[in-house]
Amino acid sequence: MRKIFSTVTRKMVAGYLVIVFFSLLAIGFALFRMDHQAQHTEQLVKVDFHIFDLLRDLQQNLAAQDNIDKQLLILREPEFEELRENRSAELAELLEALSRVSLPEAMQNLPRQLRNYQEINGRLASALDGEDWERVQELADDLIVPVRGQILEILSDARQEQQQRINDGLSQLHANTSEAYRLTLFIALVGLGLSLPVGLKVFFSIGNSVNTLKAATKEISAGSFEHRPPLKGQDEFAQLAREFVRMGRKLRELEQLRLDANPLTRLPGNLAIDRELDNRLEKDLPFSHLYIDLDNFKAYSDRYGYKAGSDVLAKVGQMIEEVAGQYGNEEDLIGHIGGDDYVVISSLDKGELIAQQIIRAFKRLVPEFYNQADREAGLFIGKDRYGVERSFPLMTMSIALIRSDHLKNPSRLEISEDCARVKEFLKGQEGSNYLVDRRK
Repeated sequence: MRKIFSTVTRKMVAGYLVIVFFSLLAIGFALFRMDHQAQHTEQLVKVDFHIFDLLRDLQQNLAAQDNIDKQLLILREPEFEELRENRSAELAELLEALSRVSLPEAMQNLPRQLRNYQEINGRLASALDGEDWERVQELADDLIVPVRGQILEILSDARQEQQQRINDGLSQLHANTSEAYRLTLFIALVGLGLSLPVGLKVFFSIGNSVNTLKAATKEISAGSFEHRPPLKGQDEFAQLAREFVRMGRKLRELEQLRLDANPLTRLPGNLAIDRELDNRLEKDLPFSHLYIDLDNFKAYSDRYGYKAGSDVLAKVGQMIEEVAGQYGNEEDLIGHIGGDDYVVISSLDKGELIAQQIIRAFKRLVPEFYNQADREAGLFIGKDRYGVERSFPLMTMSIALIRSDHLKNPSRLEISEDCARVKEFLKGQEGSNYLVDRRK
């Protein structure tokens, strides 16, 4: 579980999913309750209110018939008979409509009573057609009026009951709506409550991590390459902190290389050379080590001055770099130990070729370092380190080439000692030379 929620992204997704889940749950519950409320409302409108309207219309119809019958018996005018027929037809339509609705149990006998009333009312209508007024009066007094009065009382009670049923339904509808609102709000708040800790944790975690990384950036930019941001874990910021540490190490290495690089040639110095040797030795990668030394450089520098000597060192370093770049490998190292000593570390198959080409390039380059007289003479008179005047030939180059496969247990110390022995031998030779130490 800890691994699942280890990254900021996953924490944010988890919080988002909690909100989405409870939001969908709240929406689903709200829709369900809204559908239930809609059905309840439809029941009220299509049934309860409709029954209430029918009961009201029936009550009004019977009351109107009672009024018409009274006037008809007194005035005995034909137009009242027509009104009575219209009310009777209207009653039949209302009774038909009443039969199509589902009546409450207390009203189940109402349609039967109304049909009974219609049957008696039909007998009264027949007596009216025959103008048998005594029969009409008898039917009205003995049957119509009592039955109609009884039905009117039933309708009045039924209307009150139906009104109460509607009121109860509306109250229940309101209560259900309130309950649905509260539960929907509760579900939404639960979702927010569960996601809030995740959100706050992510928010403060991001804020703290960003501030920590900003501080680390300032430290590293100020040169404190050893600074380690105090962020742990598996999230993106912890990974970024580890990248900061790696970047710091790399910057420190680059800084060391910058400080180690020879200021004259800009070539890597002893630190980079030692690191390259150690890397190849640790990985058991065979290599050629070329130790390059200029002969008679001190005498040249004494004759032509420090500036000319520095120019020679810079141009020779540039020449070596160009030759090794052309005939060597991309991963080769060209270094400047200091003074007139250079190093090239290359593969076994390229070492001797590079040495040959460096000697050739140097022979072409060296005449331009001298004035015409010294070039023509091939030498010049100067003082040696002991202050004794003697002749010095033009500068030459000695290259000691050590192959790692010729060493039983190659090490930096053994390579350095072999280079010193080979260089000492080459110093006694005339001209520019290279020598491969082929001794096992």
